[in-house]
Formats: sequence, structure tokens, C-alpha cells
Amino acid sequence: MKNIAYLILATLFSLSSCSMFELDNYDLPAETLKGEVVDLETGEPILTDQGSEGIRVRLTELSWGDNVSPNPDFFCMPDGTFQNTKLFSGTYNVRIDGPFIPLIREDDRGVPLADETQTLDIRGVSNVTFEVQPFLRVEWVKDPEVINGKVRAQIRVTRGVSEEEFRSKIEPMGGYSNSFQNVTDIQLFVSYSSTVGYRARDERWSSQLEFSGSSFNSMLGETITIESNGTIPEGRMVFVRAAARINFDTPRGSGTRRWNYNDARQVLVY
Repeated sequence: MKNIAYLILATLFSLSSCSMFELDNYDLPAETLKGEVVDLETGEPILTDQGSEGIRVRLTELSWGDNVSPNPDFFCMPDGTFQNTKLFSGTYNVRIDGPFIPLIREDDRGVPLADETQTLDIRGVSNVTFEVQPFLRVEWVKDPEVINGKVRAQIRVTRGVSEEEFRSKIEPMGGYSNSFQNVTDIQLFVSYSSTVGYRARDERWSSQLEFSGSSFNSMLGETITIESNGTIPEGRMVFVRAAARINFDTPRGSGTRRWNYNDARQVLVY
């Protein structure tokens, strides 16, 4: 019995001096990355949804060598900016995917064609700006108005990148189709939330216009009128935004076709 007691005491002493009982002295992740995504031609922010239909940000820390896994993805805010305040200091590759010409382009054999991602050392507060070519630009023609409890919006949709340049950059990736550039739908999102969009929409009032094939081409640059659904109660304040997208998914093969947006407007229903 004495031998057993000595063995237990020796084991406890050994454990008490083990490093497993030492305090973790590693610093918590506290570095910050701030970013913005802007139109290469106009310098205006790329307006987006706040969620998986918006601009995806992917960080890969390169400090540990090759074949490292990316950090968990996060998404831009509706104004095209993003921020991550919980990063370890180090060297990172920053990639974004959204309703614009892909930054990383490869052919169907995986041979690199272009890599417009950015690599930077993140220490303290680091800033990064991406200049991209949006698929579409969506603009207000006039402020939205209320008629009999419905919001009537007039918008204009134009291409943010010419058909020729789109084709020159996308066709080498393989599997090209002329249908990629077709505008498939226009959405009018209505919500009580100022972050109105696909993820923050009221389905009772939000509406859409759908287009088949290349039927929208003749309406590019023209004034498009779209009205909300249902009847919004009198005296309510709502936010509205319009969005349009083409028949092309980003990242390629993801199945996610992302909208280009205009800015949100506040409307009093009376």
C-alpha cells in the first residue's frame, strides 16, 4: 500500500510541474485588416449584399509556408468595405469574389491566366483597396416614390465592363457561352432594415423582373420602372434598393450568381 501511495504522490508531483499547467502566454489575435472594393473605371464603391450573395473575402496566411488552409471566409458590408479585427500578425494573401471579373483566372487545365489578388503583411491596422470591373452598374434615375402604398422605382442598368473585354478575359477560362453576359433579373428589395438586400428583404413587398435569353439587351441604358408588391401600411418608413445580375457565377463553378446593387434609399409610405 505504501508503494502505491508513493506512486500516486510521484505522479501528482510530476503533473504539477508539467507544462500543461503553465499559463498560455501567446498573444490573442488583435491585428486589423480594413479593405474596400471600388470600380476600376469610376472609383465608386462596389455596392453589395451583406451575406453569402455579396462579396466574399478569403484570407490565407502564408507565414507557415505552402499548402496552408484559408481562414474562414467573411463578407463585405453593403457599401463594399470589409474589416477583420481578429488576425495574428503575418503575411496574408487576400482574395475577393463578387459580381465582377474574377481576380483569379485559370484555363480548364488549371493553368494560371491571371492572379490579381493581393499579398501583404498585416501588423497593427493594414489597409487594402481592390479595383475591379463590375459586371453591371445599377443607378437610380430618380428618387423612388410611393403610389397607393407601393414603391415605384426608376433605375438604369448598364454594363460595367464591355462585352468584348468580358469575353477576352472569361473565354480563355474554357467553356465559354455567349449567355454568360445575359441580364437575367432585376430585383427591387424592400425592408425595414437599412441593410436592405436579398438577405434583409421583406418578401411581402419585394418584387422582381425576369428576362430570358438576351431579351434585356435592348433595355441596357434605358429607364426601367419596377414597383413593389402588396400594399405597405401607411406611415411606415422602409428602405429600398435595386439589383441586377448576369448569367455568370463567381467564383466560377460555385453556382452563386451575385447581384450588382445601387445605394439604399429611405422612403416614407403615406
